[in-house]
Amino acid sequence: MQRIHVHTQSKKQVLDITDRLNRAIADAGATEGVCHVFVAHSTAALSTAVLDPGTDLDMLDAYTLMLPDIDYRHPHDPTHAPDHILATLIGPSVSVPFSDGRLILGTWQRVVLFEFDGPRDRELIVTLCG
Repeated sequence: MQRIHVHTQSKKQVLDITDRLNRAIADAGATEGVCHVFVAHSTAALSTAVLDPGTDLDMLDAYTLMLPDIDYRHPHDPTHAPDHILATLIGPSVSVPFSDGRLILGTWQRVVLFEFDGPRDRELIVTLCG
């Protein structure tokens, strides 16, 4: 198991972590298996996505618009409840196969961290199986 620390730069952000994961696989000397990544935070999420210019903002806008405009009841800060909901909708982990020491992804596919309550330091827990 490895831990990767990333620092996000803004309140909402999509951060490409693909290269960092490939580096973790290489550092471990692993050649084939599954890379499982978990973000240990309740206002961030992981997925795969295409990152053409502007698509990061499109995704953030689309996800944000999915949430209803209601009176949230989050006890310590109701304005922050949508951040938790968005992170839960996307999910805290992603698993991607790897071969020859690199993630197997589609042509434009990247592994991304969704930040919903930054800027923050985030910890990713990486487990390689195989």
